[in-house]
Amino acid sequence: MRLSVERKAAEWFREELDIEGSASIRFFVRYGGVGGIQPGFSIGVRLDQPLDVMAQTSTDQLNFFIENDDAWYFEGYNLNVAFDENKQEPEYQYEKIQ
Repeated sequence: MRLSVERKAAEWFREELDIEGSASIRFFVRYGGVGGIQPGFSIGVRLDQPLDVMAQTSTDQLNFFIENDDAWYFEGYNLNVAFDENKQEPEYQYEKIQ
């Protein structure tokens, strides 16, 4: 699984989470929400420290990661976090792994 976060999306997280300097941001599975690849679940975001990393990437001094205990949700997919200019918020793009 590959995780990528576009610079503009990283800037959005920096501002929304009021981050100065470097930080680690976890994408995790949460119950409920819309737009996910597994019915009834969606992606949550929080400041956290990596413990058992499945995928990670760094953009603009921010370390984004997914833990192994959430691997079931992303099985068979890469995740790209882009920035939706119209909505002015991150957009989660799932790419099926060939």
